[in-house]
Amino acid sequence: MPQAFEFCLPTAAKVVPDGPDWLHEVKYDGYRLRVERSGREVRLLTRNGHNWTSRFPWIVQAALENREQQFVVDGEAVILGVDGVSDFNALHSRRHDEEVQLYAFDVLALGGQDLRALPLSMRKTNLARLLRGRPDGMFVAPFESGEIGPDLFRAACRMGLEGLVSKRRDRRYSGGRSKDWIKVKNRTHPAMSRVMDATSSPSV
Repeated sequence: MPQAFEFCLPTAAKVVPDGPDWLHEVKYDGYRLRVERSGREVRLLTRNGHNWTSRFPWIVQAALENREQQFVVDGEAVILGVDGVSDFNALHSRRHDEEVQLYAFDVLALGGQDLRALPLSMRKTNLARLLRGRPDGMFVAPFESGEIGPDLFRAACRMGLEGLVSKRRDRRYSGGRSKDWIKVKNRTHPAMSRVMDATSSPSV
C-alpha cells in the first residue's frame, strides 16, 4: 500500500457551483481524519499529522471489523446529535470520545491499490462498496449531483449546518489546496465565529 498520503484541501468560495460536473456534500462540523488500515493495524491521522488512533475507539473498531484488510479512507470525525446534526462542542470537550464516528467521503487506497488517480465518481463507488452494510462507527457521506447545489446550500443553512463542500466528479484526488473542491460556509454557523475568534486573537 502507498505510504505517502496528503489531504486534499478545499478552496473557500462564496457561491456554490451548480454545473453538472459537481457533487455536493453537507459539511459536518468535526475534525478531518484519515483512517489507514493495514492488516490488524489501524491509524487515525489528522491534517496536522497527529496520530489520534487511541482517541476514537469506535472508528478503530469499525475499521478492524471490515472484511477488507487494506484501505485508506478520508473523512470527518463527528459526534451526531439526536437530530443528526454534528455537535462540535461535544466533540471538542473530549468527554464523548467513545461516541465519535467517521463521516467518510473518499477512499484513497483499497486492497493495496492506490485509487487517487481515479475520478471522484469511481472512488465514491468504491467507498460505498467498502462500507456497505456497516453504518456503525464509519458511515458513507451522502451527496447530491449537479444543479441542486445552491438549493441544497440554502436547505443546509436552514437546518443550521456548517455549509457545503462541492467537488468535481471527474477529477483525481490531489494533495494540498485544490480548486476541484469548493467549500461554502453558512455564515451564521458557530464555526464561523470560531474562525473569527482565532484570526482576531493576539499571537502568543
